[in-house]
Amino acid sequence: MAGAVSAGIKYSPGQRLDLGVLLSTRNCVTAGVFTSNKVKAAPVLLSRERLKNGSARAVVMNSGCANACTGKQGMADALEMTDLVANQIGAKKDDVLVASTGIIGTMLPMERIRAAIPSIRFSAAGGHDLALAIMTTDRVPKETAVKADGFTIGGMMKGSGMIHPNMATLLGFLTTDAVVETGFLRQALKKAVDGSFNMLSIDGDTSTNDTVIMMANGVAGGEVIRTGSGKARLFQQALEKVCVYLTKEAARDGEGATKLIEVKVSGALNLEDARLMARTMVSSALVKTAVYGNDPNWGRLLAAAGYSGAALEESKTELYIGDTCVVKGGVATDFDEKQVVNHLKDKEVIFHLDLHLGRAEATAWGCDMTEEYVKINAEYTT
Repeated sequence: MAGAVSAGIKYSPGQRLDLGVLLSTRNCVTAGVFTSNKVKAAPVLLSRERLKNGSARAVVMNSGCANACTGKQGMADALEMTDLVANQIGAKKDDVLVASTGIIGTMLPMERIRAAIPSIRFSAAGGHDLALAIMTTDRVPKETAVKADGFTIGGMMKGSGMIHPNMATLLGFLTTDAVVETGFLRQALKKAVDGSFNMLSIDGDTSTNDTVIMMANGVAGGEVIRTGSGKARLFQQALEKVCVYLTKEAARDGEGATKLIEVKVSGALNLEDARLMARTMVSSALVKTAVYGNDPNWGRLLAAAGYSGAALEESKTELYIGDTCVVKGGVATDFDEKQVVNHLKDKEVIFHLDLHLGRAEATAWGCDMTEEYVKINAEYTT
């Protein structure tokens, strides 16, 4: 269940939803992945500590204020938010997690939050309001769900800026009714995040608040899913499908973005190299601006691949823009430039670099960079 209210954290009360709770009627097996930024917000520190026992019942979350760089008072406020929710739902304080997003360095308006939390009403459909409540510069909410063999996995996330692969990205919340073992859930979540959220770059910045939390309440019953069990592979596939969908939606909704960029690297020596190169290419400001301008400047792609640090032999490279091979053996082909430009005008722009060195492959997602991105971030606090 979930619910959200307008607490007036950043905007006037009643103007927009900005505070909510994700809630289970029973304790859940829970796992989390958090930012590796050395500057960590109070909610990250608190939730990470509480998740050491692998259990939680609720997550309270807000937009409008990151509660980062707020010192002892910030931690006290994060603790109070969880205490208020625990008292309302009849849970232990340690079973409530917290996540915040918004401006760094400002204090939470706790008097408004204290007044608002008791007014949250929970329902099975409340997740839609909660997805709205965690938005900042997002233009649209991001939600999805997948049904598998006897269980369901659902997810929502926010994020359209200050996003770059580094342990975790965005705020993401995943739920399932499957019965899962704690260690398996931690491994499955980490693997899914590595192949999805960690392969997304909007602008090269990693937030102080990046958090992905997954809760499994087990109400679907059946066998316990653990490493090596019959449904482990199916669970992993369903989880990755949810995470990749949300990742692509975040890329589409990048600040000021007009296009989704997908970069696939194949034929790499190993998975680490494939991921590193794909992330580097999709993160390049020169690649992003070329896509925005429909400029078939394939040299920017190979240049980014070359400085990524991953193994590359120029004479073996093969580069495609859409379905058109523009480089073969490290040399430009006699390609139809008009055809390439037409693909660059699409809402989804796809690049594929085959290194012909090995069998590993990876895909990264991002978006073009526009004047609107500069405008949004130039005026973020004003």
